[in-house]
Amino acid sequence: MHNLDYFIHLSRVSMAYWGIVTVVLLIIFLVLFLREPRRLLNGTTFSIFVLALLAELALMIFSTGNLQFIFIMGVIFIILMVIILLILALAWVLLLWNAIVVWRRESHTMSNMLTLVLAFVLLIIWVANFFVADHSQFLPPWLNVFLSNIPLLGIYLSFAAFNFLISDWLYQFTPRRYRDDYLIVLGAGLIDGDKVSRLLGSRIDRAIAYSNKQIKTGRPAPKIIFSGGQGPDEKLSEASAMSKYAIDHGLDPEQVLLEDQSRNTYQNMTFSKKLILADHADEDYRVKFFSNNYHIFRAGLYARLAGLKANGIGSKTKFYFLPNALIREFIAVFLMHKKRHFILMSLILVVILGLTFFSMYNGMQPHFK
Repeated sequence: MHNLDYFIHLSRVSMAYWGIVTVVLLIIFLVLFLREPRRLLNGTTFSIFVLALLAELALMIFSTGNLQFIFIMGVIFIILMVIILLILALAWVLLLWNAIVVWRRESHTMSNMLTLVLAFVLLIIWVANFFVADHSQFLPPWLNVFLSNIPLLGIYLSFAAFNFLISDWLYQFTPRRYRDDYLIVLGAGLIDGDKVSRLLGSRIDRAIAYSNKQIKTGRPAPKIIFSGGQGPDEKLSEASAMSKYAIDHGLDPEQVLLEDQSRNTYQNMTFSKKLILADHADEDYRVKFFSNNYHIFRAGLYARLAGLKANGIGSKTKFYFLPNALIREFIAVFLMHKKRHFILMSLILVVILGLTFFSMYNGMQPHFK
C-alpha cells in the first residue's frame, strides 16, 4: 500500500511538471501554425503536442489512485490500440474495397487507381513478411538481418505520410475573415474539352459563396481570378470555361479576371500574382485561393514558393474519392521535398547495409571453443 501511495504522489508531481511541458508545446504549435500554416512542420509540432497531452492524461488517470477507474481506462486503451493495429494490418483490404468503389463510380484512369496499386503493394509486403518469418531459419544470417531492417524505410515513409495527412487536415482550419481583395479559383480539366466538371464546379461555387458572404458583411466585392490555361485536348482555356460557368450562376462579370496561361498549380499562383500586381494599385492586398479540400495544402505550398501571401479554402469532395486524391497529393508533396527525403532514406539504407555487412563479417570469422 505504501508503494501505491508513493506511485500516486510521484504521478501527481510528474503531472504538474509535464503539464507545463504540454502547455509550452501547445504554444509552440499555435505560434508556428498561425504565423505560417503552409508548412509540414506544423504536422510535426502538433503530433508532438498530442503525444505530450496523452501522456499528461495518463498521469492524471494514475494520480486518481482509483484502481477500478485505472483498470477501465487501461482496458479502453488496449481495445483502441488493437483496433488501430488491426486497421493498419488490414489496410490493404480497406484500400482494395475503396478501389472497387472508385472503379464503379469514376473513370478508370491511373490517378483513380492509386488505392488499388497501394493495396497490392501492401498485400505483397504482408505475404512476404509471413513467408520470411516462416523460412527465416533457412536463410543466411546476414540476409535475415537485411530483411528484418528493410521495414525501417517503410516506417520512414509511413511517418512522412502521417505527417502530411496531419498537416493537410490542420490546413483546413485556416482563418476566414471575409475581407479579401482577390479570390483565385484553381483550374482543372474540362469535360469534352469545354464543360466544367462537378469537381471544378464545386470550387467555383465555393468562391462565389465566399464572395457573397463577404458582400453581406458590408465589405467590397472581391475580384475573382479564374486561373487555368488550355490543355491540348481542350477547346478553350479552363479560365474561360470557369468564368462562363460563374456568370451563368450569378456572378457579376465586373468581378471577373482571367489568367489563362498556367499549366500547373505553381503557375496558377505565379501568373495570378502577376495579374494582381498589374490590377492593384499597390502590394497591400489580401488573397484567398479555392480548390478541393484535399488539394489546398499542396496549393498553399506552391503559393508560398511563388511569394503569394494567400491561404486556401477547400470545397467538399466525395468521401470515397479522398483516399486516391490524398495518395496523389502525398506523392506530389513528397517529390517537392525529394532531396531531403533522399538524404534521410539514404542514411537509413546506409545503417541497414552497415548492420548487414557487420553480420556477414561476424559470420565469416572462425569461432573457437
